[in-house]
Amino acid sequence: MLPLLLQLALTPPAPRPVYSGWARELRVATPRFNSTIRVDGELDEPVWSQAAILTGFSEYQPVDGRPAEDSTEVLVWYAPDAIYFGIRAFERHGPDVIRATLAQRDNISNDDNVEILLDTYNDHRRALLFAVNPLGVQQDGVRTEGQDAMAGGASAGGRFDGVVDVNPDYVYESKGHLTPWGYQVEVRIPFKSLRYQSADPQTWALQIIRQVQHSGYQDTWSPTVRANASFLIQAGQLEGLTELHSGLVMDVTPEFTTQIPGEQTAGGWDYTATPQLGATVRWGITQNLGLNATANPDFSQVEADVAQVTVNQRFALFYPEKRPFFLDGLENFNTPNRLIYTRQIVQPDGAAKLVGKIGNTNVAYIGAVDQPLPADGLPTDSLNPIFSMLRLRNDLGASSTVGLLLTDWLAGSFYNHVAGVDSRVIWRKIWFSSLQVAGAWTRDASGTPRFGPLWDLTLFDRTGRDYGNHAEISGISPDFSTRSGFVPRTNVVSGNLFNRRSWYGQPGATIEQFQTYLMISEAWHYTDLFSPSFHLAGGLEGSVSDQLYMTLRGGWQLAGKFGVSHQRFDQSAYASYAIDRGVDTVAYGVPNGLYGLWSGSAGVTSPARSLQVAVTAAYGATPVFDEGSEGRETDLNLSLTWRPTVSLRFEGLWTHARITRASDGSRFSLANIPRLKVEYQLTRAIFVRYVGQYLAQERDALQDPRAGFPVLSPDSAGTLVPVAASTENTFRNDVLFSYNPIPGTVVFLGYGASLTEPDAFQFANMARTQDGFFLKVSYLFRL
Repeated sequence: MLPLLLQLALTPPAPRPVYSGWARELRVATPRFNSTIRVDGELDEPVWSQAAILTGFSEYQPVDGRPAEDSTEVLVWYAPDAIYFGIRAFERHGPDVIRATLAQRDNISNDDNVEILLDTYNDHRRALLFAVNPLGVQQDGVRTEGQDAMAGGASAGGRFDGVVDVNPDYVYESKGHLTPWGYQVEVRIPFKSLRYQSADPQTWALQIIRQVQHSGYQDTWSPTVRANASFLIQAGQLEGLTELHSGLVMDVTPEFTTQIPGEQTAGGWDYTATPQLGATVRWGITQNLGLNATANPDFSQVEADVAQVTVNQRFALFYPEKRPFFLDGLENFNTPNRLIYTRQIVQPDGAAKLVGKIGNTNVAYIGAVDQPLPADGLPTDSLNPIFSMLRLRNDLGASSTVGLLLTDWLAGSFYNHVAGVDSRVIWRKIWFSSLQVAGAWTRDASGTPRFGPLWDLTLFDRTGRDYGNHAEISGISPDFSTRSGFVPRTNVVSGNLFNRRSWYGQPGATIEQFQTYLMISEAWHYTDLFSPSFHLAGGLEGSVSDQLYMTLRGGWQLAGKFGVSHQRFDQSAYASYAIDRGVDTVAYGVPNGLYGLWSGSAGVTSPARSLQVAVTAAYGATPVFDEGSEGRETDLNLSLTWRPTVSLRFEGLWTHARITRASDGSRFSLANIPRLKVEYQLTRAIFVRYVGQYLAQERDALQDPRAGFPVLSPDSAGTLVPVAASTENTFRNDVLFSYNPIPGTVVFLGYGASLTEPDAFQFANMARTQDGFFLKVSYLFRL
């Protein structure tokens, strides 16, 4: 026995497995150890010396197919209950050029960072994203492909890397620190936080992305080329994963909230607390299927949505989902044309959600009982709308899909049912085609049941390295309506044709990448499409434009756009208008169409340093929709991010929009929206924040564009009155203290107030119109 032990002691350890992405060694035999380590960012436990090493990174942005300038090593192994990653990011210029701040969760995009993409179903459609900066601060979310045809189409084969949503949060551990040679981070991702296959053994797809801020480069471990319609299909693989134990997946999150709104009375302001208890339960029925349920959830937001210019705006504005209950598995509900939009569920008394994957089919369902809205047009104010949203998506081949959508909105005798199918087929690697067909059956306050179709066909989309194109046509009937989705415009048929050309500079060149997008679009009334007099030249609106993008060495981004458009006006929009000519009143009539509307814009974005600035300026002719006339629009947008210390962060936004009438140069509208956010991060879990946002918008009284006479419109009693000027000057202030060590465990204490004044930015006669305090306490129990 003794000689045998001596022989084993003298036997050199087996060589560590090394997998070079550059050499296309992408199939990783993942080591498994029954070990438990302390996540402290040191990588000094013996188990790390036996982990697999992923190296040989290559550049992906701005130019693909070149060796990375800086080397990166990622160590990987797994235990029965978690998977571990050790990151060594080497920086040849030294640690002084590395951007690392003590940021709030999900706010590390301007820092150096490394993303771990885990495609736990190995289906090349979606991957969980776990990112860390050099200090171990976390960002997480989901990266999906082929979900939003409308968003993906406009890039002419440019959105090959899919859509990233960083709103979902997962529980995992990470610690990191700077070193003389770069930085090092240790990551532990428990299987409890993941949904994955039920097979044993199983294979997960893996991609590692490193973002280097001083150069603006993005490197990947598995070589990824632009000439491919799928980013995720080019990932490597973690093979031989066996005996994964997530244990009982049961998260219980009780929460206490209270809002103390202020109400102005004769004696001042009175405050009344409205405390509420609620809870959310997450149960992993199986490894790949989870059920969430909630009762009396808190759906108030701790930060107001960024204000948008609404003057001269014809359609509803889209705001992303931010509420925790809906964010888990939200990517599974994605559909072309956003036929599922969870923000339609405003304030549910209770809701349940089932999300996961059974075989090759993604399953996602939400059911909710919502509180009635006073102005929702319901038969009575006591009706609670009931929502049901079902999304099924089946995998076809390597990365193609076919999907089914069913949504219901019920409120007494009112209803809205939507059913649809969609498919996306990738062919010859760089091409895809897609189709969506849906129908809506609606009965609302109009009392008459109606049916309306929606369809969207991408004829082809080519994602080549040097050349890409996209051709799409879609139609939405005027009778199509969705109470569960977001379709801002109906009665329209749109045709789009886009072409992209890309050029790449040689290593060390000043211009690293240059792209041009030629875009042609046209829209017609849906009802005109089936008219015998329909012709392609009679479009409602359209444009021809060219967009230019340039990436300079060091991370600078330049952009420009030049185009010409035309606009015809919808007769029904002006049917209630009249003109006061002083001596008589006459019908408004249909405004003339506008043609040859030229416009241009230019923008620059500085590299992500301690101070980053982005500026965009635009000027050109534009339709003034309220008057049916031609105007001149000037737009300025300024974004500034400044991090003077590791813990302090300033974010500033300013939007300026001004429209003048082309006929006489008079001002039609003016909007200025400055926004300031200041954050101080005491620790990774504790921060304080102030957000101040001023919304100043004004619009002139409406005038007849032909002679300048006042425009009349019926008031609530049916009497024709002048359409007067409107002004809004609102100053919103929000202060928040946050303690958030892990997702689900939070303490939020905040105060918000809205003030108005007659003249913008005077700050002299401000009157408080609304204020209130907010407290939320919740705790995540992982059983």
